[in-house]
Formats: sequence, structure tokens, C-alpha cells
Amino acid sequence: MPRLPSTAPALAPFAAADYPEFPYPGSRPGCSFVHLGGTCYPLLPDVTMPSGWRVVAGDESESCLDAWLAHHGAEPLGSRYPVLAYGSNACPEKINWLRSDLGLTGPAVVMRASCTGVVAAWSAGHRPRDGQRPAVLVAAPGASEHHAVWFATPDQRRVLDRCEGRGSRYRLVRLADGVATIRLDDGTEPRHMLAYTAASNEMNPLLVDGYPVRCAELDQRSALALRGTPARSDGLRCTEITGEP
Repeated sequence: MPRLPSTAPALAPFAAADYPEFPYPGSRPGCSFVHLGGTCYPLLPDVTMPSGWRVVAGDESESCLDAWLAHHGAEPLGSRYPVLAYGSNACPEKINWLRSDLGLTGPAVVMRASCTGVVAAWSAGHRPRDGQRPAVLVAAPGASEHHAVWFATPDQRRVLDRCEGRGSRYRLVRLADGVATIRLDDGTEPRHMLAYTAASNEMNPLLVDGYPVRCAELDQRSALALRGTPARSDGLRCTEITGEP
């Protein structure tokens, strides 16, 4: 699974299509970004900005993330839900698909995150729309990976519910305190982190020789060839959310 590289972030807007979603989980840029209209605008930590983040908008003037969101008629950062994105939802072109096929609207704020205590592993199930093997979140004390955090509006989170098959394939949960350390590029650790985790035995982590297989260790083509059994649990301490968070 491609990790978010620890390279210098892009300093200019880029097309979401530059980071294709196939094969799953797709590719990711090495920076935080806000996605709108098929274009991604890099986000950089900036303590001089009220939101703590600066939008790199190319020829346009660079501005505070909250001011940029307000200019586009969107909710500020503090009014959004932090949702851990450890699979294809961190891929810019996948966000294009969420817009075209599931009706996602408004700026999508996606921030790079260092995660310790949880990892992405290959699921025992397959993705309904194309048969690829998706990722699921599993507890992994001491292990670290780079993923992302969506800061989603209520409407955007409901789109993610539909994408993830909430209630059948995945469930929406709030991770318990201490399960994971999830740190953004500005050093902050969002509270009340939401995540989509396996909702059925079929979608639980695939065990091969008794162990889950991390997505970081095997690409999609190799993952499809895996043979094993579904785990009984993902090992996560969390609370499933009924209705709105």
C-alpha cells in the first residue's frame, strides 16, 4: 500500500487525476490538501493563520484554510468531523468518484497523519463495485504508518457512509482513547476520531498463517491471490455509533 512519503510537500495545486485510484487503494500525494472541482490545493501548517493551516492556491493569494472555506461557502475546520482515512479515501481521484457517483459536494479537507497503534490490513472480503480486496483497520500496538484524516462535514460524512456500506460492510466507530496516536503535520492530535471498521465476519482482517497481512507489505494484485480465513476480531477498542456522531 503506498504510504504518504516524508518528502517536501507540493507547493502548487495539482489535478486529482494525477493520483489514480486503480489499483486499490490508489496513490496519495505527500501533503495535506483540500479537494474541490477535480483540483487539489496543498495545505501547509502555519501558526500565523487562525485555523493553523495555509492553502496554497497557485496564482491566487494564499490564505487561511477557514477563510478559503468560507469563500467557497463551506464549513470551517472546527465544525467538521475527523475521520481516519486508511484506504482509498485518501486518494484524490477516488474523491473525484465520490463526487461523480455518490454526490459529494463542497471542499474535502484531507490531512496527512502519522498513525501509531493501528495499521491497514487486507480484508477477507472484496469491494462490490470492482472485486478488489479492500483495507480494514486493525490494532497493532507499537506499529506506525502514514495515512490521512478527512475533516468531513455532516453531509460529506453521510456520503462516506454510503461509500463504505455503513451497517453492512463497515461500521462507523469512535476510537477509544489510547488505542492510537494520530498526529497531523502541524503536531496536533485530533480528538474524538471516527473510523470505518469491519462490520461483518466477511470484512474482518484476512488471516494468513494466523496473522493479518498489512497493506503496506503487499500490493493489490498479490493481495487478491491471498488465501486464508477471516479473523474473529480486529482487536480495536472502539464504540459503534448509531445515527449521527
